[in-house]
Formats: sequence, C-alpha cells, structure tokens
Amino acid sequence: MKKSIEVEYWVIDREGELVEPGKLVEGSEQRVEEFVEPLFELKTTPCETTSELRTEFVERLDDALSVAGDLGKGLVPLGTPIDGGSIRRLRDERSRIQRRVLGEDFEYAKHCAGTHVHFEQRDATEQLNALIALDPALALLNSSPYFRGKRVAAGARAYAYRKKCYEQFPKHGQLWDYVESVSEWNERLEHRFEDFVEAAIESGVDRRDVEANFSPDDVVWTPVRLRKEFPTVEWRSPDAALPSEILRLAGEMNALIETLPHRNVRIEGEHGGVSDDRITLPEFDQVWEYVDRAIHDGLESKELRSYLGRMGFDVGSYRPISARIDGRSSIDRDEACDLRLEYARELERDVERLLERNENGRKRV
Repeated sequence: MKKSIEVEYWVIDREGELVEPGKLVEGSEQRVEEFVEPLFELKTTPCETTSELRTEFVERLDDALSVAGDLGKGLVPLGTPIDGGSIRRLRDERSRIQRRVLGEDFEYAKHCAGTHVHFEQRDATEQLNALIALDPALALLNSSPYFRGKRVAAGARAYAYRKKCYEQFPKHGQLWDYVESVSEWNERLEHRFEDFVEAAIESGVDRRDVEANFSPDDVVWTPVRLRKEFPTVEWRSPDAALPSEILRLAGEMNALIETLPHRNVRIEGEHGGVSDDRITLPEFDQVWEYVDRAIHDGLESKELRSYLGRMGFDVGSYRPISARIDGRSSIDRDEACDLRLEYARELERDVERLLERNENGRKRV
C-alpha cells in the first residue's frame, strides 16, 4: 500500500524572524508555497514501503535545508509560530472566499503548520473509520502549546484550527463520525458544499465564484479526508514536527492500516484495542473525548496514553516538542525567535541523524 507525507514548516531568517520561502520553492514540485507567506510545504511522492518513504522524505528535506542554508534561512518544526506577530496571507480566490464566509475566525488558520499523511485507498470505508478512531494520536506530535504568544493547550494548532477557526462551521473543520459506506461520506460532502455555498452567498459572494473555486471534494477541512489524488485517505491532524517523529508515527499508523483487510474490525464500547485477529474501535463519543484530551492535555493524560498503547502505538518512544517548551503562560517576540532558532537547529540535527541511519542501513545491505 502506497503512502506519502506532506509537512509544513515555518521559514525564518538568521534572527528567527518569519520570512517568505523565496527561492526555497523553486526548482522542485515537491517544495511549494502555502497560503500564508512564511510557510513552506515539503511533499513526498507515493512510496510503496515505509523504508522508501523514509529515504525520500529525509533526502528531500536535506536538499531543502541545503537550499535554505544558502539563502540564510531555516525551517522550524513547530505547529504554530509561537508569538502573535503579523502573518501575511498570499492572495488567491479560495482564501478570499473563505475569509468572507468565516470572517475573522479565518485568521486562526494563518498560524497553523501541520503534517498530512496519505494512505492509498483500499477499503476506503474501513480506512476512514480507522483514521477517525486513531485521530487522538495527534498528541504524539504536539509541537506547540502557544498561540499568538499565549499558552492555550498542549496542541495549540489543533485547538486554534478546530475550536476557533471553524467554531461557527464545525462540520467543515472538525472530526466526523464513523460511516457505513463511501457513498454516505460523499453525501455528507454534498451537504457541506451546499452549506458553504449558501453561507458564501449570504456573505456577498457570487455563486459562480464559489463553484469555480470549490467542489464537494475540497470544501471541507476535516482531520480525515478522501482525496482523488492517488486516490488516498488523508490524515491531517498532526502538527509540523521533527522528521524522525513524523516517520515513526506514519510507520505505526501504516502498520495498522495495512492490517485492516486481515482483521475483524468492530465499533463498540469505550476502550478500543488491537489483537491478532481483531481491531476494536471505540464508539465515536469516546473518540471525541480522547481527541479533546489529546488537544488540551497531550500525553499528560493517562487515559489517552493507555488508549494509544492499546491501539498499537509505542507511546513512550515519542517526545513531543510541546511538552519540552511548555511551562509559561505567555511568551514574547524575542523568546519566540529564540525558540524558532533552537528548533530550526534541532531539525537540522535530526535530519543529520536520519541520514546517518539511512547510510548505515545501506552499508549493512
């Protein structure tokens, strides 16, 4: 089963100030701009094995860091930029329409950097349901507790995105309930599209402009999505994070997703768990509680740690950045710059370690 990764990193100068990617996004289809100025996205191609995914992701990121270094810039693996400085949105019609519909709440999205993991569609219904149940695993990559200079939650990005940006349109930005079929999922998308069109028209946007820029397939920003590219099932919940942590999580997630056709998958009870022949997904209300703990408490929640362990994650091997930098109720601009510089350097060291590991693996072969 093929899989791929997309990750957004903040771009900074030598003082830790946020800057535009510039030439960093030139010369490669795998390095692209995001919808706000200081964000840069790195993509892998679909990879058949986790080993291939690891090699491509690390090598592409190493190339990006080399270009960034030549430009006097760094890449920062944090879910938010930490402080509340101004972030400019790049002009495009989709963003303009979203801004009209969401109003001031759309500003929250400008401060969010995440990781997206794509899995090739096989049994899409079971894949969707499994990723819904596994959504609390976002806590394993929480990388910032701060939003606009204030401490808000262990996972500040998920908090800002789900609780604030789409507060008035929860069905467009929050986790959806389980489904019985892909057709049911598509029906939900059709309803959300009509909801969005109506809201846009009420906000003064011409229906033709909405329909020219949005469709049922891309009108929601839910944590789990069906995508026509590949085609894939996409999990969009984790923060931007260190590549070693992203690869660990993608590998553990993939290990479970690949076993879905070989196990009896049931939705029942509150606990959930994985055995040799069965995968039990908790009822959705319980998943929602685990997600809330993942956002607000992170791995400090014993109940969440226990649940993730039952679902097959090696929880103790993760060291979320959010927990490392937490502890202050507020943070100023200079402190934010220092943190961005610190974790830009940590990203470089992490890539160096991964490259050494890849090289040692080749030597053993």
